Amino acid sequence: MNRVIVVKASYDADAGVWITESADVHGLRIEAATLEGLIARIPGAVQDLLDDDPAQDIPIEIVAHASTRVSASLAA
Repeated sequence: MNRVIVVKASYDADAGVWITESADVHGLRIEAATLEGLIARIPGAVQDLLDDDPAQDIPIEIVAHASTRVSASLAA
């Protein structure tokens, strides 16, 4: 069976950071100021948390969610 780790990343506007959550890796809670910074930290954090597993090449799927607003007049 091919294992894939899914990590969800979302932006916390109040804290000004990207944060992670994953049902596949218990305890994966990291944050970074940028999405790129977060993505760079994920493999090392996952490896640390899975240290008891035998060496494997496990793909990590990162699903990011962010939102923003635009002010637009409804009158055309």
